[in-house]
Amino acid sequence: MDKPPYDQRLARVLVRPLIRTGLTPNQMTTITVVFAFAGAALIAVGRAPHIHWGAGLFALARFLDHFDGELARQTGRTSRFGYYYDYVAGASSYAALFIGLGIAFRDGWLGGWSILLGAVGAISAFGSMVMSLDIDRHAGQGTANYPGFAGFELEDGIYLIAPIVWLGWAQPFFVGAGIGAGLFGLWTLWHFIMVRRRVGAGQA
Repeated sequence: MDKPPYDQRLARVLVRPLIRTGLTPNQMTTITVVFAFAGAALIAVGRAPHIHWGAGLFALARFLDHFDGELARQTGRTSRFGYYYDYVAGASSYAALFIGLGIAFRDGWLGGWSILLGAVGAISAFGSMVMSLDIDRHAGQGTANYPGFAGFELEDGIYLIAPIVWLGWAQPFFVGAGIGAGLFGLWTLWHFIMVRRRVGAGQA
């Protein structure tokens, strides 16, 4: 997209009060991971009110994920470590979510498929991270080039986890998210292959 998505634009404004606090971008990333893991752990309980609080906390964590990058840019504290840390933090958060969902619904109508679906989502999260890092390294385009439209990115759909869980549709969401994660992993793989081919052609 030509313009940053709406959540990133909002984060750009909301992060400004943090600039004078001494909070570093990497510390902000750690806070985000703690929130995401806590949310995933509450979701794993599989019962209200834990799963409701967990969904809200995870959605908040994904929004806060934009704060570290904005804080780094606005304070000039960008670093190579922070770049990789942010990628790993994001992948770990999504992996924790899928594992938590898999545990939560293992005794439901999904049965053993719940654990398998959670594993697919977690593996897709880490696989996409590795391929995105390689895409960034070779072509300077990773998550910034993921599908988006009208100020929203594909990953913004994760914000729906909170209202969906609150409405009692957690298991259908899990099925859709697991399938979507697999498809997203395949999309990233296709993008990875295309970038690799362009780089190979340029070196030939």
